[in-house]
Amino acid sequence: MSWFSDFYRSAVGKKAVMAVTGIILFGFVLIHMIGNLHLYEGAHAVVHDGVKESVPYINEYGTFLRQVGAPAIPPHVALWVARLVLLTAVLLHMWAAWQLTLMNRQARPQRYVERQIVHTSYASRTMRWGGVIILLFVIYHLLHFTTGTVHPSFVEGDVYHNMVTGFRVWYVSLFYIVAQVALGLHLYHGLWSLFQSLGWSHPRFNQWRNGFAHAFAWIITLGNISFPLAVLTGLVR
Repeated sequence: MSWFSDFYRSAVGKKAVMAVTGIILFGFVLIHMIGNLHLYEGAHAVVHDGVKESVPYINEYGTFLRQVGAPAIPPHVALWVARLVLLTAVLLHMWAAWQLTLMNRQARPQRYVERQIVHTSYASRTMRWGGVIILLFVIYHLLHFTTGTVHPSFVEGDVYHNMVTGFRVWYVSLFYIVAQVALGLHLYHGLWSLFQSLGWSHPRFNQWRNGFAHAFAWIITLGNISFPLAVLTGLVR
């Protein structure tokens, strides 16, 4: 396993860790945003024990996530496995980023070409404070919508109620919006760096990867920002 430890200790190995964990996290934020779009579907009528009830579609989506793999595996198990994978990816991503920062400071590389300076300097100004904001947001988000610890009126399993009552607090929505802007900047520069780490830095690909990184970041940012705005404006109530 010496080759593996040597590879990880190298800058290339740390960039590979960031690339793999980045792909996992990029996929998560996309799926998470798409899932939350069920908020806009409203509710539909179901009959439970002879009683007609109105059930929001996003609540059924939440139930689906908790029941993934059932009956082969108990409820919540697959969801917690996914959470542990994501937590591991976040920790490895942060650790590799920190190690790369230290290596770059020690190496004192020569100046890059002008186009790379623009992206690198802007990324260094946004990725660091943006990463801190995102980390704080993730912690608050879990305490807000997963455990309900800081939620004003948390109801276990009622995703629609929790989102609406949670986002009615304007300063909470403001924090979510600021965090999503930071996430969007992080996603853009992360995708740009990911493609570069994969070797897709040829001028022939630069316009394509720049456009893809912008599009992905904008879609995620606008989609996530729309949820608190929809509640604050009364579109969802």
